[in-house]
Amino acid sequence: MHTDQSAVDLRWHLEDLDFSSIDSARVRGRDDIFLLVCSASFVESGSKTYAQTLVDYFAGDTEVGEWLSQHWQAEELQHGRALKAYVLQVWPEFDWDGAYADFFAEYAKLCTSEELEPTRGQEMVARCVVEMGTTTYYQALNAVCDEPVLRDLTWRIRTDEVQHYRHFHRYFLRYQQQEKLHRPHVLAALWRRVLELRQSDADIALRHAAAWRFRGREQAPPYDAIRKQVYQLMSAQYPMEMAVRMALKPLQLSAWLQRWVERPVAAVARWALLR
Repeated sequence: MHTDQSAVDLRWHLEDLDFSSIDSARVRGRDDIFLLVCSASFVESGSKTYAQTLVDYFAGDTEVGEWLSQHWQAEELQHGRALKAYVLQVWPEFDWDGAYADFFAEYAKLCTSEELEPTRGQEMVARCVVEMGTTTYYQALNAVCDEPVLRDLTWRIRTDEVQHYRHFHRYFLRYQQQEKLHRPHVLAALWRRVLELRQSDADIALRHAAAWRFRGREQAPPYDAIRKQVYQLMSAQYPMEMAVRMALKPLQLSAWLQRWVERPVAAVARWALLR
């Protein structure tokens, strides 16, 4: 039996990954890859606290609550364990636990009901944006790395995130009917969540990963330079068109309007990513 198996069957398990076969020479000297993997491990590992906030918010909706606690949370925590294991295999000298503790002290302040959308339907829109972000993040990371085990791991996570998006979108459609959400309400939720992406948990995780990575170095690079380097690396392979399609899907635009807005929105989004 898989040791990390929860009450439900997961799509994959840590035992499916051979961490001993990692080609460390391809990644060990790369600060950018370290920061991308380590910061992701922080965010995924903190999902238990955020999941409980969501479960409480959707109290009374048995289907959503059970899926969040038994499936979504279990898979997110497995992502965190796998990414942490990768970090410690390639960079065993890194104090992951110490860095994570600093990250979580700040991150936990975001895990409150006050940070959620005013209605459940709008919160499902926000969840779609988050899952869009994670799906495209891991797809881009998969493309920019050339270490086989990391590529395998990031694609497994990316596949999980696609499934999470589909669940949240399905729940959004149900709540849209119940709450009679019109397009302006959906657009407002989309806009609020997109604006938060650059000041969200991912940025907090990157800051703490960088602070601990460069701790003690005489010439540690400034954080703004680190963030720019990482964003430039990812932007070269970032699936922007896919991100835009996923983000716009809750608006339920007609096919011709969707095609008409995708390109300019993608262009603006790519410009914003590089800022």
